[in-house]
Amino acid sequence: MANETTRILGLDPGLRRTGWGVIAAEGSRLRWIAHGVVTPPETAPFSERLLHLLEAVTKICAAHACDEAAIEEVFVNMNPVSTLKLGHARAAVMLAPARRGLTVAEYAPNLIKKAVVGAGHADKGQVAFMVRRLLPTAGEVKADAADALAVALTHAQLRKMKRVAA
Repeated sequence: MANETTRILGLDPGLRRTGWGVIAAEGSRLRWIAHGVVTPPETAPFSERLLHLLEAVTKICAAHACDEAAIEEVFVNMNPVSTLKLGHARAAVMLAPARRGLTVAEYAPNLIKKAVVGAGHADKGQVAFMVRRLLPTAGEVKADAADALAVALTHAQLRKMKRVAA
């Protein structure tokens, strides 16, 4: 029986910059498809920025024929207003694949770092380095897109483990 290829969209949500990355998973083989960053206009009203995120991620899902999606969980920082705004951006980004019928898995930042780097408190540079190692055809990947690809890689690893355990 041949392995089925699944396209996974990884998302690193942010109101100013939302990283995204698409990989193909076929058995244990992982292949880079595309990545980028969505940047809503900073001067636009809050609701329009959220709509921009929703529409952009919807187009990404369609353009790359994504089958599943995964997103980084929000972390609570010292500023509750910033945390709330990030939560809104995360919701807009989650709704795009959900509206297309994709399952959307959620992963804690420390779990993503542990899955990709091997250490739960790795810095962004270490994450980007490992993403380049694991997906060499991706080329140079900036921080937001590297984080999104790390989310997709984490999902690919953990979904495979869940299937084995079932």
